[in-house]
Amino acid sequence: MGYLISETTREERERIVEESIGNINGACDGCMAGLAEMYQEYIDGKKEIREINMEFRARYESGIDGPEREGCGYEIR
Repeated sequence: MGYLISETTREERERIVEESIGNINGACDGCMAGLAEMYQEYIDGKKEIREINMEFRARYESGIDGPEREGCGYEIR
């Protein structure tokens, strides 16, 4: 099974994200919710995982418009 949007259905992409992140409904006061939201554009077929990860890394390294820590999770702006 591939991971590219062109190789997967929406349901497969949802499963890929869920399996990669873990239990997004975990008991960590929503700490996984920010990660799930981060990959929503992949699930929707708008951006590849690689693009999302590169954008996140660029914001993290530069500190510009990066996520802000809130509780045990991150809030994506």
